[in-house]
Amino acid sequence: MFDFNARHVIEALRSGVPSRAVGEYFSEARPAMLKKIRSRLDDVRETGCSSGMIFTGRYGEGKTHLLNTVFNMASSENMAVSYVSLGKETPMDKPWLLYQKLIANTYLPGAQQPGFRAKLEEMTQGSSVANELMAYAAKELETDKLYFLLKAMLGTQEEEERSAFLNDLEGDFVSGAVIKKSYRRITGTPAKFNQNFSKTKHAMDYFCFMSHLFRQLGCGGWVLLFDEAELMGRLGKKARAKGYREMQAFLQPNPRMENVFSLFAFSASYTEDVIEKKHETENVSSVFADDPVNLKAASATLNAILGAPELVPLTKDEILHVLMSIQDFHGRAYDWHPAVSPEAIYAATESGGYLLRTKIRAAIEFFDQLYQYGEAGKTKITELGKETFEEDDTPELPELDDL
Repeated sequence: MFDFNARHVIEALRSGVPSRAVGEYFSEARPAMLKKIRSRLDDVRETGCSSGMIFTGRYGEGKTHLLNTVFNMASSENMAVSYVSLGKETPMDKPWLLYQKLIANTYLPGAQQPGFRAKLEEMTQGSSVANELMAYAAKELETDKLYFLLKAMLGTQEEEERSAFLNDLEGDFVSGAVIKKSYRRITGTPAKFNQNFSKTKHAMDYFCFMSHLFRQLGCGGWVLLFDEAELMGRLGKKARAKGYREMQAFLQPNPRMENVFSLFAFSASYTEDVIEKKHETENVSSVFADDPVNLKAASATLNAILGAPELVPLTKDEILHVLMSIQDFHGRAYDWHPAVSPEAIYAATESGGYLLRTKIRAAIEFFDQLYQYGEAGKTKITELGKETFEEDDTPELPELDDL
């Protein structure tokens, strides 16, 4: 009988689409790196502090797979997890847009679908969680916008208005004027912000608030997974420098964020192709020439990338173990028994070069042929092309503040 879960794993591997299921069932590889990451997760959960790390790996050598493995690891340890790929649509240099993308891809522990809006909708005025969140928003953040927003959200009887405030917590920010109008109508008193909220200056308030919210919802912490971080290399000079600056808020211990662990996956070629060829040290110094604080932050990120641990290439025995697991999954997926020696499978994947990703796809093609025809010819999977870091020439728009 077909095993549909096994078929899902095989189809995910065949397509190359990142899959949490693959990360769940193929977690034996990279034991040293996983041990290091697990230790960091344990520290975050036990101490309540935040921290982050970077790791690198060659193109096609399992960075995304490792992130999916960490996703399952964190979820099983009762942590909320957010997973995004950095790039033009999820820019590290614009934290308010980054926040919106992260929240849209946030999973509560054990959830198969992203989202936690239902938890917010269940919150009632006067509840212990609501009171705790309002006290936190009033005293612990740089601005008190979220205090007034929560007060208005919990007090309003207007569904459209409440929905707008819930959308704000998901990154679709509403203006201070809307909050003030609702607050005054509900409480009879004016909302006096300690300062006007600016998305370009105060977006970190939302990250901090969410880290506190997840703790109040019973989560052991919040894990932020950033894939394809090397795509920052395609941004313009100023955007890259700003991105490095913003990364420091996630990499260094941040007392304002509770139980947050951030993990960035970079291509191993980023040092040579971006930091060295694009003279990033000089670029960062130029962009922040009159701003020593941000210069220090951006420079620290560059040093962290340069010193990041790299995924060690798998040994032949480790690759054989992965390929034998694929043999098992393929048999379960299509209800057959491929009796092939490990060496024969390994030989069949030689056309895929050294990359783990192409070896896996070559192995699946090999088993497909055996399953369909009873024999296998030469697989057609070839080596993947090398990634490029050509800069996007789209001009940057001015950062407008209308909140």
